[in-house]
Amino acid sequence: MAGSDGALSRLARPTGAVYRAAMLTTLSLVVLAQAALKPAADHPPTQAEVRQGMGIPSQGDVRGQQDAVGFASTAEQMAKVWDLATAPPAPESFGPLPPPGVAGILSPHDDYLYAGRVYRRVIPLVTAKTIVLVGVFHKYRRFAAHDRLVFDGYRAWRTPDGNVPVATGLRDELFAAMPASEVVRDDTAHDSEHSLEAIVYWLAHQRRDVEIVPVIVPAAPFDGLRGMAAHLGDALAAAMKRRGLTLGRDVAVVISSDGVHYGRDFDYTPFGDGGVEAYERALAQDRGVLTGPLSGAVSVDKARAFYAAAVDPDRPDHYRMPWCGRFSIPVGLVLLAETARGLGLAAPVGTPVALATTVGVPELPVRPLGLGPTAPASLYHFVAAPAVAFATPR
Repeated sequence: MAGSDGALSRLARPTGAVYRAAMLTTLSLVVLAQAALKPAADHPPTQAEVRQGMGIPSQGDVRGQQDAVGFASTAEQMAKVWDLATAPPAPESFGPLPPPGVAGILSPHDDYLYAGRVYRRVIPLVTAKTIVLVGVFHKYRRFAAHDRLVFDGYRAWRTPDGNVPVATGLRDELFAAMPASEVVRDDTAHDSEHSLEAIVYWLAHQRRDVEIVPVIVPAAPFDGLRGMAAHLGDALAAAMKRRGLTLGRDVAVVISSDGVHYGRDFDYTPFGDGGVEAYERALAQDRGVLTGPLSGAVSVDKARAFYAAAVDPDRPDHYRMPWCGRFSIPVGLVLLAETARGLGLAAPVGTPVALATTVGVPELPVRPLGLGPTAPASLYHFVAAPAVAFATPR
């Protein structure tokens, strides 16, 4: 991670007309990085409208690809990204990692040229075949969605390396076990969202027989999120017992979230409009999140602490600290804790794995492959890419 004025000097703020043009471009793209701050639309987008905007539209019972700019869409691109992501400089690390076979991870979902090294560091810690995915629902306002976990109804998801099956039996069993007021199926909502596909492609490249249960999380008060996650964890533990499955070896939970979104267009400048000092202070704050509520044994209290840091508890639609996983992370933490409890296991322990930003290290050299950014990056507009592993004590 770059940490000096010299290393960051090339990222100085543009001026004059160039700055104004950059800000206009940024404002048009910011919806890709965080939930829209506008009121909900008069009516939710139709399936046809959403699919028209997909990079590779869904067809039939196979979910397509929302973002074909920031993420790989061919096997050749994915293979090259996987290899390039091992190149230095490495993302900031926090010490020894648990061995592969973890119960869960937190992974970023930013563009591969920005966050590729972080994906490559955390994804190999997941070795389970069945992955329960807990994702961000960035556009929940447009769908007037809230207070329910959103499942899909697809048979498979397209990836650069071929279709990945949805674990339909497990998914349907989990859905049926949940209170009807806490869940909904909505393929169109999943079509609109990029926060899970970003991670699925890495998982599928690493293990070709992987299967997934995708869930995205809209806004809700903390107690609502806690209740939904606890019910889902109870159902998952029961289903795993019936199937003789082990947490970590057979099933893992993968949570999607990028870190701080800093800049005027994110309406978040507590350390000033930008520059090196603001960057360093924002990064220090994210380190505190990784080593605070996301470290140690997962619990309801830690999930609540993260929620309170990221969200105004009295107004869940309002950020205190713009991590886009403000809802997915509390659900993921409680889900891990409750699943472990239902299986008679100690709570998984969080270990920070890596932290990077869109400006802290050189871009992964993937532009020649046809990949690029979906939003600009500078010291006045940057996003963090955090990673955490959650391992069951041995």
